[in-house]
Parts: sequence; C-alpha cells; structure tokens
Amino acid sequence: MHDKTLSELAAGLDAGEFSSRELTQALLARIDRLDGDLNSFITVTAEQALDAADQADAARAAGNAGPLTGLPLALKDIFCTNGVRTSCGSRMLDNFVAPYDATVVEKLTAAGTVSLGKTNMDEFAMGSSNENSHYGPVKNPWDASAVPGGSSGGSAAAVAAGLVPAAMGTDTGGSIRQPAAFCGITGLKPTYGRVSRYGIIAYASSLDQAGPMARTAEDCARLLGAIAGHDLRDSTSVARGVPDYTAELEAPLTGLKIGLPREYFGDGLDPEVEAAVREAVKVYESLGASVREVSLPHTHYAIPAYYVIAPAEASSNLSRYDGVRFGHRCDHPSDLIDLYERSRAEGFGEEVKRRILIGTHTLSEGFFDAYYKKAQQVRRLIRQDFLDAFEEVDVLMGPTSPTPAFDLGANKDPVSMYLQDIYTIAVNLAGIPGISVPAGFVGKRPADGRPAEGRPVGLQILGTHFAEPRLLNVAHRFQQATDWHRRRPAIAEETL
Repeated sequence: MHDKTLSELAAGLDAGEFSSRELTQALLARIDRLDGDLNSFITVTAEQALDAADQADAARAAGNAGPLTGLPLALKDIFCTNGVRTSCGSRMLDNFVAPYDATVVEKLTAAGTVSLGKTNMDEFAMGSSNENSHYGPVKNPWDASAVPGGSSGGSAAAVAAGLVPAAMGTDTGGSIRQPAAFCGITGLKPTYGRVSRYGIIAYASSLDQAGPMARTAEDCARLLGAIAGHDLRDSTSVARGVPDYTAELEAPLTGLKIGLPREYFGDGLDPEVEAAVREAVKVYESLGASVREVSLPHTHYAIPAYYVIAPAEASSNLSRYDGVRFGHRCDHPSDLIDLYERSRAEGFGEEVKRRILIGTHTLSEGFFDAYYKKAQQVRRLIRQDFLDAFEEVDVLMGPTSPTPAFDLGANKDPVSMYLQDIYTIAVNLAGIPGISVPAGFVGKRPADGRPAEGRPVGLQILGTHFAEPRLLNVAHRFQQATDWHRRRPAIAEETL
C-alpha cells in the first residue's frame, strides 16, 4: 500500500481492498521502522491517527465518504494542530501544544483525512536544506549524504520514502518546490491568498503560502481542492470561488505557449540540470506545445529584495517570542531584560538570529527607506515582469533549483545557501502559483554499491495568478507522458 498514490489509495478504499485503519497501521509501522534513518518526523500521532481512521471507516460504511475520506497524510510542523506539539522546528516552541487547529488542518479533518504526525523542518521555515532544525537534519531518501531541501524537507522526504502518500508544506521563497525537486516528488505553491494562513506560524506574512506535496499533480489537485478557499480569519485570504482542480487535468496541450526565461538558463545552472529541463520541454513540444524565449529582466534583483523583505517581516513576527507568554523561558532570570535576552538567545538558532538582526536593521530609522522601501519597489517590478511575460505565453518553465540536492554540510556560507532559491524566490515576491515536477536524475551516485539513478531534478512550471487549474493540467499531462514521478528510492521499496 505504501507505494500507491492518493488516487490509487482512494480507489482501493472504495473497492474495499483494505480499510483506512489497515492503511494507517501499515504506514505507522513504516514510520517506526524507517524514519530513524531519515528524521523526517518530529512528532508521530499514532493514537489520533488510528481514531481518525476508524471514524473514516465508519463514515465509509454509512455511505458518507468523500474523495479524501480515510486517506493518510502528514503536516509540516508549522501548522497549529489542536492538542499536538507544534514546534516549527525550534527550541523556542519545543514545549508548545497548540490550543486550536489551523484552517488548513480544519479543512483536511473535515474532508476525512488521517494525519499521521508533524514533519521536520528548518526552524521557523528559515532555510533551504532542512539543516537548521532544532531536531537535527533530515536526510534525502535518494542519498542519505544529501539534504532533502528546505524548509519543507521533512514533508518531501516522508513522501519520497513512502512513509506517507502526501504531506502539507509551506512556501515562503521556494520551500515546497525546492524540496520537492530534491526528493523527486511533486510540490505545488498556490497563488498568494488562495489558501488561508490562519494558524500557520508566521515567517514572512506577505510571502508565506501553504500547499500540497505528493507524488503526482493529480494528487496535488485533490488536496488543493480541499484546502483552498476564503477564510474570514485571514485578512489576506482571497474571496474567490474554488474550482474543481481535477476537472481540467486531461485537457490537451495543443496550442499551449511555453516561455523559457533566458535568466533561468545562465551562469550558475548545473549543465546536467539544464539538459534534463530542456529534455522535459521537448516532451511538451511532442504534446503540441510551442516554445519561445522570454525575459524576466529584474530576476537578478529577486534574492536581494527577498532577503530584505522576508527578514524584516520575520523580525516583526518573531518579536512575540519573549519568554513571557508561551514558548521557551530561560531559567532563573535576574530581571525582565535578562528574561527577554536569554530566552531568545537560547530559544532561537543561528539562522533565525541572523535574519532577525537583518530585519531589525532594515526596519530601523534611517535605513527603512534605503532598504525596505526600495526592496518593495523592486518587488513591484518583478511582479510586472511576470505579468508582461504572461501576455505572451501561457506558462513559464525552467529548473526549480540550479543544482540537484547538495551534500549535508556543503553550503556553510549563508549567501551560497540563499542562492539555491534563485529560481523560486521571485514567484513568492510576485504572488503567482508554481509547481515542481520530477524531470530526471543527474549527478552523484551513492557509493555503497546499490543501484541508483543519481539525484532528482525538478522542472518548475509557473502561471499567472489563480492559474492553478492550468498548471496542474500541464504537470499532469507531462506525468502521463513520462515516468520520472514513478521512480522510487531504495528505502521506498522496502517492505515490512
């Protein structure tokens, strides 16, 4: 059962081949047996999962099952979940048990899904490798010496290893798409405001967006339909109807106009990654699409603009963690100032401290106009680049990341780590949707002698605001024509 997609599992449940309890038990056993090598979970909620599975089986027996009833998944440990530790990968929240559910969790629960637990992540979603977690790094299922990407690396690794068929992640600058690419799965970052942020622990409020991670675009379409929609509790949530995201999956691609941004194929792109992406584009041409080069001229400003805006918002959002109301508190403070200083110094990791300092500086008097205001002006130009491009083409395509997954510990310099997000960050600045799909394997092979294809490559597909139905259609048709999404790492082939 662990090697099936959500859609295949739904068919099996409908046919009575297995129950939700049996499926849940099988996956919990895999997590218990295999996750010690991956570290993809922070908290496993076995008892709650089995209770939810029993409720799903009862609903199915009563004829009340929906399309997701009884299907298991995992939640990135950034989604508040009532009665469950919600740590955000940080010592600061190691003892925090959420008293309510995030809207995404509410919607998934109402749809009848079964949450198996909370997945590991970079602390407060700040990172591109999942090495910044208080609970230790996550390992890539394709090669344990490699990172899984970040910050949703735990979710990506769990799906790739066959521990869960799907998981929820969040994407502030590529944190769904980049780990999806590194782990050889499909990850969708929706349009900003398409999915409620209520109950998602905030990193950068104008950039954060939740989305699904699964093996196929079809599975992502099913999940997006469950979590999308307006929420009065989130002032940035868009009051717009939710379409059936599965309705257009099979639409032909004849006449599709694809744009290849020239800025995505220049210096810094691994030649093998470029070759894999260009081969993927040829598949689209064989399906009836046309391809042309386009330009996003302000792309090279995306990283500096992002690393002004995101830390500034993080500095504001993380000011609430002061050792007084909830979260980590230092022992025996001598006074209130000592309580603040030591609680924050002990509770936050190095990368979080770095971004708080940068953000506080850029928001300070005398620097706000020079840095933060200027970055927001650049953001507007980046957004306009995309809008101009979508006047010429239907979708944009390129690599999700400039390299395949890199080795654990390889990028010790923060700037080199930040450059890993060069193709994903602009998407969040513009607020448009993007999806990463598996498109090949390149590079380093494991040294232990076992057969392997290398490390996965992701193809990133971008659309204009609220173009998720088109993106999912374009991704789905590619997956019908290729089998990259069906490849599994050795750990996923293990049976218990």
